[in-house]
Amino acid sequence: MNCCYKDPSAPIEARVQDLLSRMTLQEKIGQMTQIERSVATPSAIRDLGVGSILSVGGSGPFENAKSSDWAAMVDSFQKAALKSRLGIPLLYGIDAVHGNNNVYGATIFPHNIGLGATRDVDLIRRIGAATALEVRASGIHYTFAPCVAVCRDPRWGRSYESFGEDPEIVKMMTSMISGLQGQPPQGHPSGYPFLAGRQHVVACAKHFVGDGGTRNGINEGDTISSYDELEKIHMAPYLDCISQGVCTIMASYSSWNGTKLHNSHFLLTEILKDKLGFKGFIISDSEGLDRLSNPHGSNYQQSVLSAISAGIDMVMVPFRFELFLKDLMHLVESGKVPMTRIDDAVERILRVKFVSGLFEHPLSDGSLLATVSCELHKKLAREAVRKSLVLLKNGKDPKKPFLPLDWSAKRILVVGRHADDLGYQCGGWTKTWDGRGGRITT
Repeated sequence: MNCCYKDPSAPIEARVQDLLSRMTLQEKIGQMTQIERSVATPSAIRDLGVGSILSVGGSGPFENAKSSDWAAMVDSFQKAALKSRLGIPLLYGIDAVHGNNNVYGATIFPHNIGLGATRDVDLIRRIGAATALEVRASGIHYTFAPCVAVCRDPRWGRSYESFGEDPEIVKMMTSMISGLQGQPPQGHPSGYPFLAGRQHVVACAKHFVGDGGTRNGINEGDTISSYDELEKIHMAPYLDCISQGVCTIMASYSSWNGTKLHNSHFLLTEILKDKLGFKGFIISDSEGLDRLSNPHGSNYQQSVLSAISAGIDMVMVPFRFELFLKDLMHLVESGKVPMTRIDDAVERILRVKFVSGLFEHPLSDGSLLATVSCELHKKLAREAVRKSLVLLKNGKDPKKPFLPLDWSAKRILVVGRHADDLGYQCGGWTKTWDGRGGRITT
């Protein structure tokens, strides 16, 4: 049988339509499902057609697993996917938000709040490129980064994930996209996903939209604003991400004027997909659908209906994936979710998989292991640290500045709990989602 979707020389859209026409409803819904590695059995991948796997913060092959260990694990999952009826490869995702920070021995870069302080567009692009190499060395194809939240209240517990409070600075820092995915050629259609090759990774701009503007800085709270203000402040960086061919965008846990983003057809479909022309796929945040009901996880089928109807294409459902598959299947078969909505979601997911070259190169590239924590990347990390330092006050007396230090000084006293603790200095999203103390990275 001649399969257009297996022909790398065929146009991507032709490959998408050919593969879509061959898929059953079960296989389509499977592609819309992203599950946690710890529950990703060969049968779930092969028989249920699960399209994506992730590592929830801190979840890995084993403690202090190195890049080669991660690559072996991801390849084992991928080989199961390639044995499915249509052989659709998996997309494996991870939160590589300041380097490949989940992997022992990887290069760690400053968090976004420090990078924003550098105002150095090229530095951020180079950090993205270095991160992409180390992520691909571990066999992973997809990072849930960068966070392009515009943090308007420093009380927000995730403020360190933002490049800053000024949308113009955050827009500058979206050069991270071109570092992670590669620079699209001139004339590349705006909104269409792009990936330069096997040394780059699928990126994810997050969290759409207004996560940094919630009232009183409450995490997962409510952003109260007019649409004009939302567009001018919080949506502005996404325009730059979309113009650079960002492949995926993650919906925010937060709300806008009382409506959950995961439940907003206006923002996800009418604005992001239709008005802004985004052609990649929208992914939910982890267990984002559970948060659409109170208490979380109750009335789950209604939550699935609301989110898929709003425009969520891939659902990050780490553990309850069998219930999600069952409920979405029922919603389609009962006519509550039209097949056109399912096909739109799957087209977007397949488009990203074809653009990323997964069908041609599904397995890891061992030659990239030499890039992990290489001297070039360490030098780049040191440059980023130097440029991110911010001096708030140079001593009490302007006539007697504290800095620069006297080079003749024999000893310098550095005090405090974090003074000699590598883990604390690296911060959150290092080895685990909330970070740890001690020498956790080397």
